[in-house]
Amino acid sequence: MTPTSSRYAEPFSLRRRNPEGGTPRLQGWGFTNETDRLTDVLLGSPAHLRHIATSSLSRKHLREAPCNIQTAQAQHKDLVAAYQHFGVAVHWHDPEPELPMQVYSRDSSVMTPFGAIITAMANWWRRGENYAAIRTYERLGVPIYDMVTAGTFEGGDFNVIEDGCVLIGCGGARTQEEGARQVEGWFKREGWETRLAFIDEYYVHIDLMVVPIAPRLTAVCLACTEPGIVAWLKRKGHDIIDVPFTDTMALGCNFMSLGGDRVIAPASSRTLIEQLRARGFEVAEVDMSEISKTGGGIHCMAQALRREPH
Repeated sequence: MTPTSSRYAEPFSLRRRNPEGGTPRLQGWGFTNETDRLTDVLLGSPAHLRHIATSSLSRKHLREAPCNIQTAQAQHKDLVAAYQHFGVAVHWHDPEPELPMQVYSRDSSVMTPFGAIITAMANWWRRGENYAAIRTYERLGVPIYDMVTAGTFEGGDFNVIEDGCVLIGCGGARTQEEGARQVEGWFKREGWETRLAFIDEYYVHIDLMVVPIAPRLTAVCLACTEPGIVAWLKRKGHDIIDVPFTDTMALGCNFMSLGGDRVIAPASSRTLIEQLRARGFEVAEVDMSEISKTGGGIHCMAQALRREPH
């Protein structure tokens, strides 16, 4: 029997995208804006987490102070508790010992208004996460929009800036231009505005430096983000909260907007947290200092599955 969700009537499909565009939006899953109220999130278990050299950041910590895995796992429990505190339903990938980096659930897939996109991981030891993601969406009854086939592409390089507009990062080492162009082409055919951000591979993904907070409010590391991207956001009417470079390199710009002026942020990102609270946001601070040594932050560890408009 084809799995279906109780809230979703359409049968599970491995390819839902209309090649000509005009793919209908999902009912019950997905979202049109990454700042709408988060109701469902997909996480990966840190049960089999290992500290592997996946980026310049993780290599640096491997040299200087390797991750204490037990502490990292405890910090992830605190992150889960924060989602539950805000009433967000938490869904899980099935943990597999062969997938030590599956905790970074943002990378192996992307949720869109049209269904999930299965990405194409750059590191060979993470490619199995893509297949595991297919199994997860099948189990949840979430149809798949399509799968990246033109080159590597990771979910940290996909940001829905607002309804009908997506920012796609391209750094070469993790997301190749070929993969970014393929995804860009899909969204252009759906009638969406697209913008490619060519970033230095040192920064890994675009969500290290640009993450939406609320409608027309975006956190940006001005010190390392291309001025053209900043100007583009401002032309669209976005206010910018500048996250200092030192905080950004410690993944301080890698947080999760829950919508409704609520945010889960790393406790170390003091400038961002103070700015948010000054604007009236409710911020849940979570210590990510140990788990982030393995290469990612709060935004990297979560794939939003469903958001509801305010």
